[in-house]
Amino acid sequence: MPPPVPDFIRSNPKLAFFALLAVAASGFGQTFFIAIFGGALRQEFELSNSWYGASYSVATLLSAFVLLGAGTLVDRWPLKRVATLGILLLSAGCLTLAAAQSAWMLLPGFFLLRFAGQGFMTHMGMTTAGRHFTANRGKVIALAALGFPIAEALLPTGGSLMIENSGWRSVWWLAAGVLMLAVLPTLLWLAGNTGEDNSQIESAAISGENDYTRTQVLRDRGFYCLLPAVLMTPFVVTAVLFHQAAIADERGWSMSVLAGAFGGYAAGHLLALFFAGGLVDRFGAQRSLPLALLPMIVALLLLALRQDSWVPYVYLALIGVAQAGTGTAGSALWPERYGSTHLGAIRSVSQACMVFSTAASPLLLGFLLDRGMDVRGVSLLLAAIILGGCLLAVFAPWTAKQEPQQAAN
Repeated sequence: MPPPVPDFIRSNPKLAFFALLAVAASGFGQTFFIAIFGGALRQEFELSNSWYGASYSVATLLSAFVLLGAGTLVDRWPLKRVATLGILLLSAGCLTLAAAQSAWMLLPGFFLLRFAGQGFMTHMGMTTAGRHFTANRGKVIALAALGFPIAEALLPTGGSLMIENSGWRSVWWLAAGVLMLAVLPTLLWLAGNTGEDNSQIESAAISGENDYTRTQVLRDRGFYCLLPAVLMTPFVVTAVLFHQAAIADERGWSMSVLAGAFGGYAAGHLLALFFAGGLVDRFGAQRSLPLALLPMIVALLLLALRQDSWVPYVYLALIGVAQAGTGTAGSALWPERYGSTHLGAIRSVSQACMVFSTAASPLLLGFLLDRGMDVRGVSLLLAAIILGGCLLAVFAPWTAKQEPQQAAN
């Protein structure tokens, strides 16, 4: 007999696993996977570190601009069509890199991977989880977010082994094949007829007649109080992990210690996801968001004040915990606050801002390190910025849609 379906996804298990698979498939366009090709690509096309990094940053920033418009498709198209578009673009990015014969082809390849992977597939998966589940939204979003550690565990390791045995191009050919022949058919089956039935659309429109539009959200002062807290984790995590070698060098930590510490980061991220959804469902996303940032403040204070060999294990594990909590609360926040009718358009703004932040933070931290700021100073600065984001979130006003929930609690 098949295992029983968990209660919190029993209303629509197919859509819950659709969200999980979409998020996991985004891994082909995430930095943790693309980074393993850095050495091979620079050697193949005789690129400097600056040229290679600049092309990646430009592609990432461009993908954020395009996502602002394309993100609304999740509100207007049937889910099957949205999934097909996402997988086709992500596969096209894989094929572009696999067939690249000159350095200029890296730019369109990176753009397609970053837009379709980090941007569109993540956006599609999290929007699906936030829109179609209400009572257990936090748990379903946490389930979808499990796609990230799954991809982190499988893709870099498998890709690195293939690069050693059969070359870097073979990895991209295989990735395109997996996406087209396995992921796309599965997503289409899981999507069913979601969004295709006119009665579904009309019913959603009636039930969400008081939901906010993107224009209304952009006029809401509370949105700008909460957005910094939502962006804190991707901003800090990308900066710290990107410059981890420089941090380890100053602190005197060996690469073997650092490699082991990343296991703690993954474990903290994974284990916290099993609790984050329940906390969001119980206390609400807006209350949970600033609390979820506290482990990251503790982690950065620990990094600033201690240099012992055990520190990287603990501080990276705490960052993983914060990433799970803020990712779940941040994704549940927008439908809780503004409703789900225009969720794709609303999430596209925060998702695009997230992409901007992950492009900017490594440059900012690198500039500070090059200017002579030590790890202690950088860590304290980042902790202060996060604390400011927490305070803004704490004092953010509630919307009319949240007031009945507040009263119930």
